[in-house]
Amino acid sequence: MSEPHVTLDPRGLDAVQQKLRGPLEDQLTSALQAATERVRSSYAGEPVEEVCRRLLDETRAGLHPDIAAGFNPDMDEFCRVAVAIVRGGAS
Repeated sequence: MSEPHVTLDPRGLDAVQQKLRGPLEDQLTSALQAATERVRSSYAGEPVEEVCRRLLDETRAGLHPDIAAGFNPDMDEFCRVAVAIVRGGAS
C-alpha cells in the first residue's frame, strides 16, 4: 500500500478553507501518515474496526485541536487503510 494521503473535497470548503486547502491537506496527510505508522507498529491482531478507530484517534491526536474538531474523514477510506494495516500492507 502506498502512503495514505488526505485530499479535501473543495465543494465542502468555505472561502477560508479553500485558500488554506494545500497546507491543510499537507497537515492532515502528515498526521494520518504518522498515525498509520504508530498503529501499524503496535498492531497486535485487533479487528479492522478497532484499528480504524485507533487510526482516527491517533490522526486527530496529531492535529491542532481546532483542526481535529473539524476533521470528518471519509470513514470508508480510513477503514481501507486499517484493512491494509491488518493485512500487513501499510508502510
